[in-house]
Amino acid sequence: MKNEELSNPLVFRRILLTIDADDPNSSVNAFRYAVTMAHDYGVDLHIVSVLEDDDINIFDAMTPGKINKKEDDVRQTVEDYVEEAKKAGVENVRGISVGAGDVDDVILDQVIPKFDPDLIVCGSDTEDASHRVPGAVGLRIARRAHVSVIVVR
Repeated sequence: MKNEELSNPLVFRRILLTIDADDPNSSVNAFRYAVTMAHDYGVDLHIVSVLEDDDINIFDAMTPGKINKKEDDVRQTVEDYVEEAKKAGVENVRGISVGAGDVDDVILDQVIPKFDPDLIVCGSDTEDASHRVPGAVGLRIARRAHVSVIVVR
């Protein structure tokens, strides 16, 4: 290890915050952390939420109105977080909601290439989440992402 590497600061300029619309408990601390980082360092913050495949049952899939309602709910959740980030003083914040898919696959394959973040901030899924295993999504993203990932409890 070279001493010059140790003395170089590690700076993140684009933060991607993942929000779980159906598990707000897991998102609160991750949001607080990401907003603090974005505000204090004056960096870009992108907030994303994915309508999860597990949130759509066969009856929902056959009723377009129900799918649209679920997509609207996810979109509204992201907009609410964006507004809260702005109130907290984050100057450059954007939100995106993505239609149904596997959360980690959508984030890794679609969202990361689009936003090119330096840091991904995820909440640790709570027992209330539909993922069945607390922290599963954050861990899968951390395992497969090519950028730094922080899972906040």
